Amino acid sequence: MSAATNGSTGNGGPSVASRNGGSSFINGKGNASARGNNIAQTNDDGTIVTEQQMASANGNGHAAANGNGHSAANGHGTANLNGNGNGNAHLSDGTKLGRAEEVDDLLTAVRELVIPFIKAADDAATQKHTGQTYRTPSGETHNVLVDYQKPADLVSRLKMTLPEEGKGKEGLMDSIQKVLQYSVNTWDQGFMDKLFSTNTPVGVISDLVLSVLNTNLHVYQVSPALTVIEKTTARALANMFGFTGPHAGGINCQGGSASNLTSMVVARNTLYPECRSSGNAGHDFVVFTSVHGHYSVEKSAMICGMGSGSVWGVPVDEAGRMKPDALREMVRRAKAEGKTPFYVNATAGTTVRGAYEPLEEISAVCKEHNLWMHVDGSFGGPAIFSKRHKNKLRGSHLADSLTVNPHKMMNVPSTCSFLLGPDMSIFNKANTTAAGYLFHSHADGEVWDLADLTLQCGRRADSLKLALAWQYYGTAGFERQIDHAFDMAEYLFGKIGASPSLELLSPELPSCLQVCFYYAPGGTMSVDSAVNTKMTSTIVHGLIPRGFMVDYAPGEKGSFLRVVVNCQTQKGTLDGLVKAIEEVGKELYG
Repeated sequence: MSAATNGSTGNGGPSVASRNGGSSFINGKGNASARGNNIAQTNDDGTIVTEQQMASANGNGHAAANGNGHSAANGHGTANLNGNGNGNAHLSDGTKLGRAEEVDDLLTAVRELVIPFIKAADDAATQKHTGQTYRTPSGETHNVLVDYQKPADLVSRLKMTLPEEGKGKEGLMDSIQKVLQYSVNTWDQGFMDKLFSTNTPVGVISDLVLSVLNTNLHVYQVSPALTVIEKTTARALANMFGFTGPHAGGINCQGGSASNLTSMVVARNTLYPECRSSGNAGHDFVVFTSVHGHYSVEKSAMICGMGSGSVWGVPVDEAGRMKPDALREMVRRAKAEGKTPFYVNATAGTTVRGAYEPLEEISAVCKEHNLWMHVDGSFGGPAIFSKRHKNKLRGSHLADSLTVNPHKMMNVPSTCSFLLGPDMSIFNKANTTAAGYLFHSHADGEVWDLADLTLQCGRRADSLKLALAWQYYGTAGFERQIDHAFDMAEYLFGKIGASPSLELLSPELPSCLQVCFYYAPGGTMSVDSAVNTKMTSTIVHGLIPRGFMVDYAPGEKGSFLRVVVNCQTQKGTLDGLVKAIEEVGKELYG
């Protein structure tokens, strides 16, 4: 039986112990349970049936299981794998669809590929502290993180073709095997390159459920359950940021860039409603964001027809945070030039340094000049779940809109982004169009056709991925995971500070999960920024064969290394990373 933690281990992340056959769940205290329900029976194959499950399959009170001990709802309250209890059912013309059997067969086959892929990362984690490439029990080296190839070589190795006649199951499995072999295994502890990181077991399941449903979350008619789930989840998330009014809530977007773009459209159409029909004519709009803000703000302005020149970069302080006084002066200058300032993007967790900008002071400037304040909390927003770290987002309730991406700090599968706000009726008024063939009003006055709040029509129900993770881990579980991630950032900060060959970008403890530093051979950095950039780049690429991926970014003294820890990062991994950087650096530069 395999055991999967329903909650978190001492470090806040899920742990999986695998043996064979069946599955049970551990509630974080070593007690076997089925997520809080009493176990009524255990089937021959090891699956658990709870008293609650036996009492009710899906609200009807009847449950049935097939010979394998698995049950599935057929939509009428009775649990049965095939929906009608007959796996040999035929259509009126004698045809048998057989789709359920085909899916079962393919899932069984692909399971033999993906489970070893994940397990390889678990095995490699046991040796990360060495800073060396993983060695198998037979003594062979195996870079679990990635089999890195140059583009031209990868084209040759993949031999990707789209055939005239299908290759069936064998061809499918061969293609999947190659995709896994030549992809970055983000389950590997050594992946600390970007703001997103590994998936989770419940994340895999949530994506599977969405694929099975294969519906469009644009109107309630075709996605009733998923619509309710998105509205409920978005409202709960909005409440955490202090949006507690009767119409507070949010919508799920394709990613943080899409959330930011949508917020800009809502801001413009709300403050200047004539723009809904006449565009930007008569307005020379100006958008403000810090010089460390995300590039999506500039792209959003371009898409909105304002041009990249309409985005003014506000200076930052030594910690990388927007200066409110500088913002105020720039707004005044824009007005004096006859322009129309209307939107300020404040960042909670900047991309490179993880800075949290002073939201209360920025809000004061926005209120003074009637500007829309948007908070881009794509990366740093989930700190709101932590009692220890939520103060970083002090003033979030003052925002007119806020972006948060659970697929980053919270390890929800990509993509999953929410645009939140204190009043979703404003979103509806700003974005609604006359599409009576699709959107239909409801007697209760609520907006249930969620696409009418967004720029999308085709909408995958990515909000389900956060909802199921929240069900699985709970608010307290998320808090433990996020606290652990911040603890790991502090641990790495201390390790780098103690290394004689590494120099921190700043002596101040990082405010988020990014730790930035230079390699300084012999404890002395070069005065030539180009030399530092070359060293950084070379070391970063030299880490990949050892099973570590980190990134780098430009700085005043040249490019520096940037490491992004996550809620599943372990101390041993960070020990190994520092050791690997020191060793690679010494091999290359002494």
